[in-house]
Amino acid sequence: MSKKQPAFGELIREKRLAKGHSLRKFAELIDVSPTYLSLVEQGKVESPPTAERVRRMAEVLGENPDELMSLAGRMPEDLRGIIQSEPEEMPQLLRAAKGLTADQLKALSAQAKRMQKEEQ
Repeated sequence: MSKKQPAFGELIREKRLAKGHSLRKFAELIDVSPTYLSLVEQGKVESPPTAERVRRMAEVLGENPDELMSLAGRMPEDLRGIIQSEPEEMPQLLRAAKGLTADQLKALSAQAKRMQKEEQ
């Protein structure tokens, strides 16, 4: 096995320990084997945990699921659906937003929400 996601695994281990969960207890809570969880934490899995498993990890750890999904290299299904619903416009929007600051992205998000309200 090769090292694939040390940043994700290290964060999961850090958060698990901060919550006071043993490896076995946390594995039980997220419905995986302790061996698999150990490999994830060490960054020795070939592919990231499934989106559902990452969501469960986030829930148990009290973390933002979107952030963990991103760190794991996964895309939330709702976002995949949004992008697929507008296959031409959404990728263009995302590419145009690349490089914007966090404040600019917040302003863009607020504008999109205002536009949605106007449509209702």
